[in-house]
Amino acid sequence: MSALEELITKAKALQAEGHTPGQISDELGLSMETVTWLLTQPKGMEAPKDVHIDWTAIGSHGTLLGDMAMMMLKRFLYLAEAGGVRSGGEDPDTVVGIALSGIPLATLIAAEEGLKLAVYLPAKHSRSETPTGSLSGTFSTITGQRCIIIDDVVTTGTTLAEAIAFLRRHGATPTAVWSLFDKQGVREIDGVPVHSLFAISRLG
Repeated sequence: MSALEELITKAKALQAEGHTPGQISDELGLSMETVTWLLTQPKGMEAPKDVHIDWTAIGSHGTLLGDMAMMMLKRFLYLAEAGGVRSGGEDPDTVVGIALSGIPLATLIAAEEGLKLAVYLPAKHSRSETPTGSLSGTFSTITGQRCIIIDDVVTTGTTLAEAIAFLRRHGATPTAVWSLFDKQGVREIDGVPVHSLFAISRLG
């Protein structure tokens, strides 16, 4: 079975289990366009140019996941020290994890730094007729908070732009986005700097 056939099988299996296309997009680290193609495979339409990132070897092991979260944190601390970001009351108050895969990373970083934890549920996870993003009521509120947003993969930047707009509408100040992988070479989204551990480049 080819890698593409494996992805089609995985996408359809997740759909059969009740996952929305948005959730499948997160599970597989693929754009919504790619997930739609995997689920429908329209005749005459080529597969979208995308990169599948499978980091389950790390995500499924608590210690390795913790190591990865600390790498994200150390990279930020290094950048902040070099640029003087942490002086003058500029420290973040809250870490916002993007559901689903950003949540464990955000939890580990918040615990390490003694910060509040908030969880953002993207619109693409909503099953309503008019999907909207929301903040989980179980975790911290964000009004008046300086927030770092954590996600695993920057695929198109759409979910992060949505989260940034949501935070601003609710009185928070998004100060940075941290991710493990960046598939777009994004430096900033709507004025918020993006710091990724790994950048994925397509050659040719």
